[in-house]
Amino acid sequence: MDRFLYAVIGGFLSGVLWRSIVDFGFAFSFFIVFLGFVVLLMALLSRERIVVVLVGVLLISGGLGMARFDLSDLHRGSDMLDQKVGTSIRAEGIVIDEPDKRETNTNYTVLLEHVSKEPVSEKVRVVAESYPAFSYGDRIHISGELQKPKGFQTDDDRYFDYATFLSKDDIFYQMIYPQLEFVSGGEGNVIKQYLFAFKNAFLLRVQALIPDPHAALLGGLVVGAKQSLGEKLQDDFRATGIVHIVVLSGYNVTIVADFITRLFLLVPFLPHALGVSLGALSIVLFALMTGASATIVRASIMALLVIVAKATGRTYDITRALFIAGFFMVLHNPKILLHDASFQLSFLATLGLITLAPLLERYFSFVPKRFQLREFATATIATQIFVLPLLLYKVGQLSLVALPVNLLVLITVPAAMLSGFLTGIVGFLSTTLALPFAFISYLVLSYQLLIVGWFAKLPFASVHIAYFPLWLTVVVYLLYIYLLVRRTVGSHVRAEHTDTAVALT
Repeated sequence: MDRFLYAVIGGFLSGVLWRSIVDFGFAFSFFIVFLGFVVLLMALLSRERIVVVLVGVLLISGGLGMARFDLSDLHRGSDMLDQKVGTSIRAEGIVIDEPDKRETNTNYTVLLEHVSKEPVSEKVRVVAESYPAFSYGDRIHISGELQKPKGFQTDDDRYFDYATFLSKDDIFYQMIYPQLEFVSGGEGNVIKQYLFAFKNAFLLRVQALIPDPHAALLGGLVVGAKQSLGEKLQDDFRATGIVHIVVLSGYNVTIVADFITRLFLLVPFLPHALGVSLGALSIVLFALMTGASATIVRASIMALLVIVAKATGRTYDITRALFIAGFFMVLHNPKILLHDASFQLSFLATLGLITLAPLLERYFSFVPKRFQLREFATATIATQIFVLPLLLYKVGQLSLVALPVNLLVLITVPAAMLSGFLTGIVGFLSTTLALPFAFISYLVLSYQLLIVGWFAKLPFASVHIAYFPLWLTVVVYLLYIYLLVRRTVGSHVRAEHTDTAVALT
């Protein structure tokens, strides 16, 4: 049964992947599906029936994956707006997502409703001055030049296809520093408005009690507000391989969630089930505090799978559940498979924690179990192994100090998050009562900044990989898949034999 399940998932994802690279067209997708049914009919006459059926299932699911991407790619913008690209427009729209505040500007996602009094329904990325600031749900007037997003060369000399990156969220236009005018507020989803308002109020309480850059780091740890860290500090975090703790992606959610759960399990009077439940609850609270965006919802689902895997020890079943969850996420939005680095890192980090981390523990017997050091080490190495090829291909930065920095910093992350969370929450009630928690947060954050700063200054902290080809990335992950399937299927068969033997005795 599992072979057919993985054939469906593997075929569908392969179809989506190939269609993401090359536009075959609807006709080719249906041809692949038709070919798959022909192969299934041939299975009736074949001696190797199971193998032929698997090939047929692969072809059918692959064709359906291509067709699903074709459907998602039907919308590529508005003909009316395409004619206005390169010209100045006056439009009206609503801010439909949380503003992305940077050091020197703010990015808004605006749903245009009228352009020159003509009705329209298209998203546009607006890059604006930091002030005046607008909020989620604000209706605004926009005046400026309408553009198509373009790719660019990054500081690491890699080409970033910005247009494709935005297209995964159905954004096909941008406006750079237009004139913005507030019209009215409160036109977004009420629940999201309250969540974003709570998050901003929480950050203000933290900033009132803890100075920068400590407050900025705490904002990144607790709610993913990394933008206020500044480029220099973010570069230090990247060079030391610890940036995942402040990037709002599945990478940090997956790792931090695992460690928070372990922290609860260390409390002697807490039952195991309650500790696991509190760890799961922390993930839900994190997702809600950050606005429950699609990225964080996906990451939170994967993080919850890690907790269930750790709690039950049923690695095989959770691995299967992870692939099923990934399948439905791609089914919902096929463009995330190739164009959403957050989804890719979430999936790979989760897969590493579930499958590889338990295997590595026996090779790290020299690392003491005290303070969960052995678990931190194996979790760090497992996730690094699984995400490294992708990071080398996309970024080209290899941190040589990632392991010691992660060991020294991650052990303090739960304490920083807990004390920081209490600082903000108690700060709503009383600044005086929040001071002890703020002091603890400041000490822990100072330690983290000291470690990152010291290692970042080392001349060998990181090396730049100028070119890491796509084909090599694919080959490495195919090797991972082969080893994973071989180990997973083998352990499952052994487990079945063991269960049978126990039953017979």
